Amino acid sequence: MSITIGPLHGRARRAARIEQLHAPGLAPASLIYLLLATPWARQWLEATMSAHMLVQIPLLAGCGFLAASALGEARQARLLAALGGPVPCLLAALLASSYWMLPRALDAALVDPLTELAKFLTLPALVGAPLALAWRPLGAIGRGFVWNNLASMLAVLGWLYLAAPVRICNSYSVFDQTHAGWSMVWLALGLFGAWLGSLFVRPLSGPNRSQTRVSTQEGQAWTT
Repeated sequence: MSITIGPLHGRARRAARIEQLHAPGLAPASLIYLLLATPWARQWLEATMSAHMLVQIPLLAGCGFLAASALGEARQARLLAALGGPVPCLLAALLASSYWMLPRALDAALVDPLTELAKFLTLPALVGAPLALAWRPLGAIGRGFVWNNLASMLAVLGWLYLAAPVRICNSYSVFDQTHAGWSMVWLALGLFGAWLGSLFVRPLSGPNRSQTRVSTQEGQAWTT
């Protein structure tokens, strides 16, 4: 028995590693990340403040979210336990995302290659991946807090960009600043509206779906 159990365990580990390498979310995350790191993509997305803040930064965080979501549930649970639970992960994501929304951080990323490298490393690792690990354990209330915090942060930053009498970012014009401000305000309203609407929409699942299907079949039989 002991002779056969060893190879079986080895095969199981190899199968788990192969399954992990072929996880559905890992390939898209890697592809998007590599595309974002290309010089033409960086130049295009960092040409305007709106694309820099509302396209490049969320996509980098989304790469980390997809990569962490591609991990198995057991590995996610081990990582979450090693990091101290969902609350430290959520705090790390909030602090890191708040920093990269600052005008000084945007300016530094445009002129300093090390800061640009830090942006590409910290957004997936400190924003996207921690959110993916903590998303399920947070529950409905915790996820609502994340959505509302993101919407309020975008609204406040958008208002500051619109109310500022001078340029906040040295690398962008006043027009870019105004456009980014309005974009953040409208995006904040959209996120809040989407979260509010999700509270009133509950998908049919389990017994409800089966009962609906049975009642539909009974209705069709009655009409025939």
